[in-house]
Amino acid sequence: MSHARSSDFIRVKDLALTVSFSDGSRWPSSTPHPQPVLVTCSIAHDVRNAAAGDDLSHSVNYSAVASNIKAVGDAEVFPSIEAFADRIRETHARRFPESGALTLSIARTKALLYGTSFGVEITTIGPNDEPEEETFFLRGLVCYAILGIHPHERQRKQRVCIDVSLTKQRARSVHPPLDYRTLEQQVFDFVGESKYLTVESLASEVAKLILTFAADDKAHATVRISKPSALLTAEASELEVTRSYADVHSDDANLTPDKSLSATPTTAPLSQGQKVATNFAVPSSSPPGSPLRHKAAIAVGANLGDRFANIEYALRLLEAPGADLENWSGEPRVVVVDTSFMYETAPMYVAEQPRFINCACMVETNLDPRSLLTFLKKIENAVGRVESFRNGPRAIDLDIILYDSLVIDTRPESARGTLDNLSGELVVPHPRLSEREFVLRPLADMVPNFTIPTTGKTVQASLAALMSQPSSDPAMYKVIPFPRYPLPNHRGDKRTHHPKMRPVPPTATYWTFPVTSFPSQSKPPPSKTYIMATLNATPDSFSDGSAHYSLPDALSYANSAVSDGANIIDIGGYSTRPGASYVSPEEEFSRVVPVVQAIRGLWQEGAVTTPGGKLPSIAKTAATLISVDTFRWEVAEESVHAGANCINDVYAFSGPDWPATERSAEHFAKMRQVARDLAVPVILMHSRGPASANKDYSQYDYATDEDGRGAVLEGVRVELGAKVNAAVQGRGGIRRWLVIVDPGLGFSKTVEGNLEVLRDSASIVSEYSERLRSLTAPPSRPARNPLAGYPMLIGASRKSFLGAILERPDTVGHYEGRQTRPIERDYATAAAVSCAVQQGATVVRVHDVLRLGDVVRVSSALWS
Repeated sequence: MSHARSSDFIRVKDLALTVSFSDGSRWPSSTPHPQPVLVTCSIAHDVRNAAAGDDLSHSVNYSAVASNIKAVGDAEVFPSIEAFADRIRETHARRFPESGALTLSIARTKALLYGTSFGVEITTIGPNDEPEEETFFLRGLVCYAILGIHPHERQRKQRVCIDVSLTKQRARSVHPPLDYRTLEQQVFDFVGESKYLTVESLASEVAKLILTFAADDKAHATVRISKPSALLTAEASELEVTRSYADVHSDDANLTPDKSLSATPTTAPLSQGQKVATNFAVPSSSPPGSPLRHKAAIAVGANLGDRFANIEYALRLLEAPGADLENWSGEPRVVVVDTSFMYETAPMYVAEQPRFINCACMVETNLDPRSLLTFLKKIENAVGRVESFRNGPRAIDLDIILYDSLVIDTRPESARGTLDNLSGELVVPHPRLSEREFVLRPLADMVPNFTIPTTGKTVQASLAALMSQPSSDPAMYKVIPFPRYPLPNHRGDKRTHHPKMRPVPPTATYWTFPVTSFPSQSKPPPSKTYIMATLNATPDSFSDGSAHYSLPDALSYANSAVSDGANIIDIGGYSTRPGASYVSPEEEFSRVVPVVQAIRGLWQEGAVTTPGGKLPSIAKTAATLISVDTFRWEVAEESVHAGANCINDVYAFSGPDWPATERSAEHFAKMRQVARDLAVPVILMHSRGPASANKDYSQYDYATDEDGRGAVLEGVRVELGAKVNAAVQGRGGIRRWLVIVDPGLGFSKTVEGNLEVLRDSASIVSEYSERLRSLTAPPSRPARNPLAGYPMLIGASRKSFLGAILERPDTVGHYEGRQTRPIERDYATAAAVSCAVQQGATVVRVHDVLRLGDVVRVSSALWS
């Protein structure tokens, strides 16, 4: 037989077998179960000779092909359907060496809860050839969804039938089988929770879900969806779509931060500098309760009053339930799904006014652009904006910068030659977008690769073009606002005592740090490294034992730390050292909260005393910033209400379980909600469960350089980045400007791994280098560093990896090494702190504030 491709095929179709699999039937199981299987085997074979002479010798023995497949199925227990397919292919090649191209389609018919079958299809060119690709499929999934445009289709779910297939390149090495059941459950859950108007949108999003599940940038998915109830005179209405991984993961396709929905342009992008030529027909608002289908970018600014509280108050009003700010009922018409960093900027156009705080947010909405603009004006009035002169000061300023990918100009065509007539009009994208760093930079934080429809340039390219121009404008700084707790008892302030909204705390102070990119011809502005003092209110701290366990000792340390230059005090009641004793939430609460209350004592107008008498003076500490070092939401919440200003979580909201469990997800959701409600900065640290465990980063070896370094850094970026994105993006996310990242020195890293992180910690929050961008990495690796631009805390103080280094002899035999107690590692800490300052750390966490404060100040003078 020839191995050339033939247009003729002989086929054994739907051969019914019973085959034993060790992965269970409908539910996973380690016990083998005989299960029904249908096998279709197609063999390319030129039948012209058999046909011409009606000669059986030129045909193929169908019975022999079927018998071979049956023998394979009876011979052993298979771990997966893929393994069964490979075994059939191997035995077929031995028994029929002259066979042509072989295609196997194998379906397990009783292994899904919601569908008729799952299976795999592979094709080989010749009997001894490996398949180039393989296709996995789920057939006959029956789901129920809100789907359609008619009123009755929006009220009740209807049956939809779905077939999906995923085609991937064949792996050349051992690879885990596809988890069909998990994929089935994800599709079923997604469809059941969806509320699309069109089957086109649903099919495209199911294709994206499948491709994301596959995590293969060369894969493509086909989705066929039918609606049996759609047409009275037909069996069903049906749609089939095929999408590649690139189709659904394009960075510039839409405004959505996580790329989960696409915004469809209604006009072609205009060339750079081109004016909008026609009025745009603005779509009407969707009815209440309809899906929030549109995406918009809103610029936010304030330079009067408590600028930070004004912005937070405006964002909370933005999500007010109902159609207006008076009638709080029903579902929100606008939901914030992402935020930028926050910036302090000099005013443009009118210089004689206070500096602005600027940021931006992405929202989902069912308001049309005009209605959204009207709603924003109502919010401005509620926050307290008073109209003044053009470009003058204001308590709050809200502008629609982008709306889907639409080009909108409500001015008459004859009035579009100037930008002096925008009052009361809607022009989107904002006409001055390309000249305003304080708008472009926040947009670049969220949607850097979105193409601005009026210029055809991406947001990132527009920012780069602006920054390449000579400028005398003062540098922008990023800012981190810290709220003041306990809340003041001013009943007349709607921000802190709104009847239907979580209180918005007033601002205690704010920190500044530089942006991460500057004009090439200018020097970055000077930066300040803030000092966090470490107060362990525990009897078993790794560094200082129980030295500060009593309340008087804790306050004495706080006083001296502030006197020595600490900017914030981090109070912990649960030691994270290896082998530390378990502490109940009640015990942790009883250790931490009294210390917070005592430090805030004078500010609360009530001295705190102990049985031994009055505590030391706290005049210096009453207004200092306090961070609570805890991973428990109950302790965090009560500590903030008592007076803390920040949450420091060593598990980045997910709790101590690693790998993550269902409990981790519940923990994450609760911590995220508490932090969002309190509007406090959070420090999210990279860790992998117990500090002394889980130190293998070999899965990130693709990022190693010629010296074998880089895998640990990449692990921190990817793993912590995933948690940070989950905390910031989506409904209910915390504000990006309130996140500080900590690479977790001393947690789940070897000595060399800790040195790698410390030595190059700047790369953790920088854009990916050109070397990293060019790597052949797994599709799961983010295309852009998810930690880019975040402020960073480095906590190396007295940690065991420093002690391990001090135990080593030097290379020339002049030093034999020595063992050290944590309290003896302050000089070693000084070296680490100096490196952290040189790497641009925003905060360093130390125990000895006096000595290490000197190190910070000298290092800052050297490296700034």
